[in-house]
Amino acid sequence: MTELRVACIQNTATRDIQANVDWVCEHIDDAVSGGAEFIALPETVGLIEPVNARIPAATFSEAEDIGLAAFRGRARQHGVMVLVGSQLIVEDEKIFNRSFLLDSDGEIRARYNKLHMFDIELKNGEAYRESDAIAPGDTAVVVETPLGRLGLSICYDLRFGALYRALAQAAAEIITIPAAFTQTTGEAHWHTLVRARAIETGAFVIAPNQCGHHCDQRYSFGHSLIIDPWGEILADGGAEPGIIYADIDRGQVEKVRSRIPSLKNERAFTLERQ
Repeated sequence: MTELRVACIQNTATRDIQANVDWVCEHIDDAVSGGAEFIALPETVGLIEPVNARIPAATFSEAEDIGLAAFRGRARQHGVMVLVGSQLIVEDEKIFNRSFLLDSDGEIRARYNKLHMFDIELKNGEAYRESDAIAPGDTAVVVETPLGRLGLSICYDLRFGALYRALAQAAAEIITIPAAFTQTTGEAHWHTLVRARAIETGAFVIAPNQCGHHCDQRYSFGHSLIIDPWGEILADGGAEPGIIYADIDRGQVEKVRSRIPSLKNERAFTLERQ
């Protein structure tokens, strides 16, 4: 299969896990009605908790996570692949920000733990310390699927170009970047960085992002994006919750990479400080 219809669901998660999951499941149903064969959900799609100290009480193991169970059920019910952008998952007494790729039987086809922790302080006084609550992963993931080879990443990973080059050199044709990119950083860099990752890898990029006011002072930028290998925006989710669609042809990946074969032209080098 080289041609397929993909969808991104853009939500505004809060502290109410059940309400978040119910809303997303309804929109998975809608995306299937819209013809989607692959549906991508944002980062921490089932919960936004801005207070790190409250996160442990709101996170569960894979077996206990109601969001993961519900999304697996929808994938199985509709016979579609679903990217659960991420859920906060407890494992071995650690909490991971974990992405799940679900196959059309609802089985977990791949897992990816977010590599790069969002530890920043912005000029406007906003500060985030993801590593105070979340353990980083240590493994990049490319997975072979009936829809093509997918490379997985999450949100802040977007700023680390070497990861995406590695995914492309491992033959990823579609790269997923589920996110809850903040309003401040999103306005500054979201479109530019997502397009850059598509251009530099010659891959399709599917980037579902959360939007709006979650709780306390936490806001996300929205503008979920589907980008083609030439860097063209195929769909943009704007600022409100909803669904975006795009019809993609994986054959375009080979065409773009043959026109600009930068993945093959790379040379090893040494760095000299003078």
